[in-house]
Amino acid sequence: MAKKKIDASTEEKIIEAARKVFTEKGYAATRTRDIAEEAGLNLALLNYYFRSKEKLFSLVMAEKVGQLFGIIAPIVNDDKTTLQEKIELIVPAYLNVLLQNPGLPLFVLSEIRNNPEHFSNRVQAGKILTQSVLVKQLLEKQPNVNPLQFILNLLGMCIFPFVTKPVFEASGLLNENSFNQLIEERKTLIVKWVNLMLDN
Repeated sequence: MAKKKIDASTEEKIIEAARKVFTEKGYAATRTRDIAEEAGLNLALLNYYFRSKEKLFSLVMAEKVGQLFGIIAPIVNDDKTTLQEKIELIVPAYLNVLLQNPGLPLFVLSEIRNNPEHFSNRVQAGKILTQSVLVKQLLEKQPNVNPLQFILNLLGMCIFPFVTKPVFEASGLLNENSFNQLIEERKTLIVKWVNLMLDN
């Protein structure tokens, strides 16, 4: 029994260190040695629990995806809020999660490409897209527009800046501070743009 407690404690220590290092350095710049040092463990012990950086990253990012949909799902299924209120809640919530986890969009795209069924089942995308209160409200507002068009536009406006961030940073157009400012501005702008789409 004591051994299991120690194992669980060590495993959680490694996961917590991975969360911190991946957040600070990003996936590409992180070495397993960095995670081991952050956890206060030797590399051999880290490798005993987690065979690769990829496995740790997948675990941490899957947790983040779960957190994201844990925030979004209650909003899209709330029958007491209007469509407008949902948009005003979803956009900043989504962008805040992405700001805290800038590696999440690329991870999600990789997961979708490599294992779309697994990812879809994990986040229950089909259920959200077909049975949510949000979709019902969209159909009432714009009955001639496929709700998927709206959802793709909303997700694209939120996610694309994070996907292209390295390009803009490399070209000198953005740094960390100016990127964060850009995202803060988008919290208001995306809501305005979405409302314009819905009113046409």
